[in-house]
Amino acid sequence: MGSEALEITPALAIPEAELVERFVRASGAGGQNVNKVSTAVELRFDLAASPSLPEPVRARLLAKRDRRITDAGVLVIDAQRFRTQDRNRQDARERLAAFIATGLAAPRKRIATKPTHGSKLRRLDAKRGRSEIKRGRSTKGDTD
Repeated sequence: MGSEALEITPALAIPEAELVERFVRASGAGGQNVNKVSTAVELRFDLAASPSLPEPVRARLLAKRDRRITDAGVLVIDAQRFRTQDRNRQDARERLAAFIATGLAAPRKRIATKPTHGSKLRRLDAKRGRSEIKRGRSTKGDTD
């Protein structure tokens, strides 16, 4: 575990001190390797209290309804895809970087548009057609 930072973009990097890693035993198939060796990684990153994240990025990430974010604003990533601890650690860091990268771009404002004249006519024609179909189903005037 070096002191290098996790680089998201050239302008944004997360220091090693802000990442908390815990190595645990993986679940699932794998036999003795899974039962004996703690290869799975639980990576924790405190989004709410991180001084490395710009405020708009932090707000966008915390606003996401992601099940990996706790009520306290801590992002928890479990990585157990691979057999080795080092590869799972690398996988968890890549997933953290990808998650933070999703919050970097501000969403574009939606430009309100009005329906075209043709689309209004098609909608009204469809409504008239449905009305005719339903009117034809009525039993008024039918004698059996």
